[in-house]
Amino acid sequence: MDDGAGRPSPVIDKTRPHQARLWNHWLGGKDTYPVDREIGDRIAAVYPEIADVARQSRALLVRVVHFMTGLGVRQFLDIGTGLPAVDNTHEVAQRDVPEARVVYVDNDPLVVAHARALLKSVPGGACSYIEADIREPEEIVRAAGAVLDFSEPVGLLLLGIVGNIADEDDPPGIVRRLVDALPSGSLVAINDGTNVLGLDEWTPAEATARGEALRLCAEAGTVPYHARTPEYIEALFEGLELLEPGVVSTPLWRPDFPQAGEPRPIDSFGGVARKP
Repeated sequence: MDDGAGRPSPVIDKTRPHQARLWNHWLGGKDTYPVDREIGDRIAAVYPEIADVARQSRALLVRVVHFMTGLGVRQFLDIGTGLPAVDNTHEVAQRDVPEARVVYVDNDPLVVAHARALLKSVPGGACSYIEADIREPEEIVRAAGAVLDFSEPVGLLLLGIVGNIADEDDPPGIVRRLVDALPSGSLVAINDGTNVLGLDEWTPAEATARGEALRLCAEAGTVPYHARTPEYIEALFEGLELLEPGVVSTPLWRPDFPQAGEPRPIDSFGGVARKP
């Protein structure tokens, strides 16, 4: 079978949970199988904050893209996009700027197949998809160049993806190689789950629950996730102009509506920076 464009359809293993489908489940989506829902619910039972992390991360994407279009960015490179959900990058950008161009990148053929089937640009804009691994930044930039103009500012989105890169693969080096390909005036957004040691607000019980959730993920055979500290995430912006409010817990990054008191930080941090 193919996907209607001559490309073979990806083989789906319904017996093992899938990272993108787990995330979709926590977001309240329907692109899941029983094994995803079973493991997802087990993880949420011991670590209820995971659903909040998923929702807050999606809400951050919306705020970041609005922020970038407001600063004049008209093209976006979204690496590690995950399964389509509500308010995908091109939908948010093209509501602000119909001519916005977006390239999605994921190394999972299932994700790319879903994106090609479901995500369509408005007339005048562009929406494209690359099956590639973040560990191959030069290949990503080369392929994205068919849609994006790298002589003009680009919004680089690395939301929930750096944690999937093992230390031995040099996450800071990969980020630098991506940033090096961007022109001056580009904006870079990074957000990821963090190590509990970076959050003084965590209680011992919460820390234990989070550790159990990571253990369940590992046992289920999902892609290993490397949670790091907020300081580690901030260091990824080295050489860039970090914009206010800096690297903060996800709900605290430029909240777009008045709240009754400061929201409680969650185990996820991020920020946005400009390339000089």
